[in-house]
Amino acid sequence: VQLQASGGGEVQAGGSLRLSCASSESIYSFDGMGWYRQVPGKERELVVRFTSAGRADYADSVRGRFAFSTDVAKNTVYLKMNRLQPEDTGVYYCNGQQRSSNYWGQGTQVTVSS
Repeated sequence: VQLQASGGGEVQAGGSLRLSCASSESIYSFDGMGWYRQVPGKERELVVRFTSAGRADYADSVRGRFAFSTDVAKNTVYLKMNRLQPEDTGVYYCNGQQRSSNYWGQGTQVTVSS
């Protein structure tokens, strides 16, 4: 399984970005998919996790600003990030779980300037 993340960049506070994560396998093959982020010196943290039952669980810090979506035909999941703040800066990783296996994309840098 390969996950290819893209869409990061630099944006001013209040701006928006959309991250993409293309999977080498059908989205339906995953028990869950999601996005995490990490800043230097800190542990990787959950941004949103989407289960096969169709439920999206967002971190409190992003709820109402970020939105997870899927394009099944393209085997791609997205993270639309609105009203970005400097504290959203980090490397964003897409994640997919299949039974006991955990897969990660390569990460894409998001930088929000004040």
